Amino acid sequence: MPGRSSSNSGSTGFISFSGVESALSSLKNFQNCISTGMDTASSVALDLVETQTEVSSEYSMDKAMVEFAMMDRELNHYVKAVQSTINHVKEERPENIPDLKLLVEKKFLALQNKNSDADFQNNEKFVQFKQQLKELKKQCRSCFLKSTSNIETSSWCFVLVKIYSF
Repeated sequence: MPGRSSSNSGSTGFISFSGVESALSSLKNFQNCISTGMDTASSVALDLVETQTEVSSEYSMDKAMVEFAMMDRELNHYVKAVQSTINHVKEERPENIPDLKLLVEKKFLALQNKNSDADFQNNEKFVQFKQQLKELKKQCRSCFLKSTSNIETSSWCFVLVKIYSF
């Protein structure tokens, strides 16, 4: 049947990609959810540093940011695999409709196989998070070193410098 590829691999006919393109649009909208999650995790982590919360909480937020970055990378790979497959089929216009699911899976796996553990650290939001965290820690260290007369300020900055020593 035209427009279907999963069960009619090898059949002849016209294929419509409107359903696939609509699904891709929804996936791209989900990327906004990932971005919002990263913003929230970043905000929570910075609040934890400011409120002198223990290191394990900051570490948990760091792990959450890594998970978000990995989800973002995987979603990007999947979208690229689908778009690449669609473009290829549109250009080639094969007589027989190929198994699109199989083609997408192959392209997706090829992209995933190129991953390294450090790739997620190139994620813009992750890099921004690490930079903001570093700056806040630097401010706390500076606060501790400069303000010896204000015991209250010195105390909490000392605690932060001690807990979050770099």
